Amino acid sequence: MISVDVLTLIMSPMPGPSILVLQPTEDVGKKQNGRVVPIWVGVSEATQLGIALEHVRFARPMTHDLFLDALTNLDSVVESVVIDDVKGPTFFAKLKLQHHGRTITLDARPSDAISLALREQAPLYMTEAVLERASFPYMFNENSEEEELEEFRDFISHIAPEDFNPAADGGASGTFRNVNNLADLNIFEAEQDGGEAAGGPDNA
Repeated sequence: MISVDVLTLIMSPMPGPSILVLQPTEDVGKKQNGRVVPIWVGVSEATQLGIALEHVRFARPMTHDLFLDALTNLDSVVESVVIDDVKGPTFFAKLKLQHHGRTITLDARPSDAISLALREQAPLYMTEAVLERASFPYMFNENSEEEELEEFRDFISHIAPEDFNPAADGGASGTFRNVNNLADLNIFEAEQDGGEAAGGPDNA
């Protein structure tokens, strides 16, 4: 099992899907060759992920907040998320809950599970098999921030959901950087709401 972090979230305009980029925790912040895993998500899913990354709270509870409030009142907590399978562009995840010392495992879309885990600061994991099949190589470069972002856009533009296959051995090189606030997440600014993830609404 590999510990992973959210590297960035690319908010794309319609009709293209947004992209959640995961990276092995051990590679975060290192100037070295490594691997990243892009997960295509729809507009609503990307919005919820952005809210979770920014730790935004609203006056009235959103769906994920309601779920977490229900868990709290049932004496349960989010223990972790495991992305345990990928078929083509579609990822599969398990949401693990702790309830009075008992682990409860629920089948979940990665976008929902990760949104909950981010809100609870619960760890994210990925099986080695999924990382091997769904990751792309990247390389940090000693460029200016503007050049890094341009390389990042070019890297993302050359990756598509159909690139996934069990024998995939990589893609292009690119540059990534960590983000810590919602403004950084909108590298591709969304023009309007709507649209669905590539591969259908259950893609992530």
